[in-house]
Amino acid sequence: MISLLRKAFYLSLLIAIPFAMPLHVWSSTRKLLLFAGVASKPPTEEAIQDFRRKTGISVEVVFGGSGFVLSQMKLTKRGDIYFPASSDFMEMAKREGLVFTESERRVAYLIPSINVQKGNPRGIHSLKDLTREGIRIAIANPEMVAIGLYAVEIVEKNFTPAEKERFRRNIVNYTESFEKTVNALSFRAVDTVIGWKVFQYWDPERIESIDLRPEEIPRIGYISIAISRFTKDKPSAQRFVDFLLSPQGKSAFRKYQYMMEIEEARRFTKPDTPVGGEYVLPKEWKTR
Repeated sequence: MISLLRKAFYLSLLIAIPFAMPLHVWSSTRKLLLFAGVASKPPTEEAIQDFRRKTGISVEVVFGGSGFVLSQMKLTKRGDIYFPASSDFMEMAKREGLVFTESERRVAYLIPSINVQKGNPRGIHSLKDLTREGIRIAIANPEMVAIGLYAVEIVEKNFTPAEKERFRRNIVNYTESFEKTVNALSFRAVDTVIGWKVFQYWDPERIESIDLRPEEIPRIGYISIAISRFTKDKPSAQRFVDFLLSPQGKSAFRKYQYMMEIEEARRFTKPDTPVGGEYVLPKEWKTR
């Protein structure tokens, strides 16, 4: 009989303890899953830590090429937030019904540029220099990575067929993500990449950027964020979106020189350069 009473007592404790726990303890166990393009990695990692300290909500993040992480989210039917590196893949996510369209918010703007090794040892000063014989180039996989898609668009817009052929002969690597493109340059595996202007702030000791001429830039890119249709905690996902757009969230992006307003990006383009949108990859650039 005493044994039964003890069991009942301990069982009552197990039931009562959760309700006696402070609210902040419960909130610290909550976790969101974020699928993100690598182009926002350094500031996103900092913002996640700041968000957890402020709210007690953890964010697990899967970084990769924007198309790759979108495929993961779709196949696994998991994830609370999608944060790609360009409008191209966000438009795809909206078209396929994978995110709540009305939840999309722009976080930062991106400008493509030529990135070279610090000190520019190969003397690359213009887009046409990328067609010189012997220049080793890497671009990200244009089918899965936002900046790879922009690189192809830049080449198609600005090169003659002969120049395009010379450029393609110089490509030694199609990298799997924005981060691997940066690393290829940082570790001197290539001489140059077509990347985002913010590359140089990821690794300022080893990378510098060469601006494209305003008329060479086909589009202003932007990083936007939206809540996934697979979320199990939409209110918390919305709190993270709101946090990124707050002064504290934006400060992490400004630290790495991301452009937070369209007027900042316009300084590098023509007044009528389009913002966002989609680019259809020509068949000749497809590998799958």
